[in-house]
Amino acid sequence: MYLTNEVKKEIFKKHGGSESNTGSTEGQIALFTHRINHLTEHLKTNRKDYNTERSLVKLVGKRRSLLDYLTKTDIVRYRAIIKELGLRK
Repeated sequence: MYLTNEVKKEIFKKHGGSESNTGSTEGQIALFTHRINHLTEHLKTNRKDYNTERSLVKLVGKRRSLLDYLTKTDIVRYRAIIKELGLRK
């Protein structure tokens, strides 16, 4: 499995502050980005996997809404997470 508990804890520790802070906006954005990158690689080899494509589009929408929320609440944290994850905008 590509997303083990250790990988999740590492992502939340790096971006969310601690391993148990799974509700932080930055941690969730980082987790969604990790999942989006994995699904994108999967779709490069399996072009006709429409269920995965739909899941990818939904994940991108969720990440976008979290980024919009972060923009409204704290623009400095938004700019930091965008730069750290290498997202376009």
